[in-house]
Amino acid sequence: MHIAMENITFGYDAATPVIRGVDLAVASGESIALAGPNGSGKSTLLKLVSGVLRPDSGAIEIDRVPIRALSVRQIARNLAMVAQERPVGFDFTVREVVAMGRIPHRARFARESVEDHLAIEQAMELADIRGLASRSIRAVSGGERQRVYLGMALAQQPRLLLLDEPTTHLDLRHQVQFMSIVQERSTAGMTVLIAIHDLTLAAQAAHRIALLSSGRLAVVGTPNEVLTQSNVKQVFGVEVTVGKHPKLGTVCVLPALTPRHS
Repeated sequence: MHIAMENITFGYDAATPVIRGVDLAVASGESIALAGPNGSGKSTLLKLVSGVLRPDSGAIEIDRVPIRALSVRQIARNLAMVAQERPVGFDFTVREVVAMGRIPHRARFARESVEDHLAIEQAMELADIRGLASRSIRAVSGGERQRVYLGMALAQQPRLLLLDEPTTHLDLRHQVQFMSIVQERSTAGMTVLIAIHDLTLAAQAAHRIALLSSGRLAVVGTPNEVLTQSNVKQVFGVEVTVGKHPKLGTVCVLPALTPRHS
């Protein structure tokens, strides 16, 4: 699934644009990491691509069709989003939450089909939550809940996956597992757009990285092109050491703690 953003501008109020003139194309099967300081517009850009928000100006197309021309059902059948936080309104089991990912593919009030069952079971296996299936979504930890929502998104079998800082509540093992799943889905042809803070993890999982600063794209390119000392300092305002992973050869970004002077 191909995404094209052309000169996108958006603000939650007329006086303060949050996204400023963004041009970005994402090819089918490509994984792009959105990185930048808090408040740089990463989450807002994902909401614009998902259709939750509409740009004040500019255009967003999915497979050359303006997103405003797509119905909610058409979007839901092709696009899934895992948000940073999601309110838990009812006491559903983990499996029931994952099964919600199949709703766009079923007729109203239709029972779960064999295809639905297989998609749900595979999604729970991939997200490592089969052992939580009968637990209440309210009774699991924040990290477990994030994996449940990934499972729901995978059960949806989308062509486009949007992820908003999905590793925030995950321990190290599940961060690696989560990003490995994302990498595998991209390799299998899924288009992925992910907002993430961990630049080293982004360099391993994404084909390209887009650095956002104050709602504008500062630089877009491969991890090697983007993750330089000067680019990171310009966007984040910190000194880093940039090196290579000894086995993988991917970019590693290492910040250094500096003493604070009173």
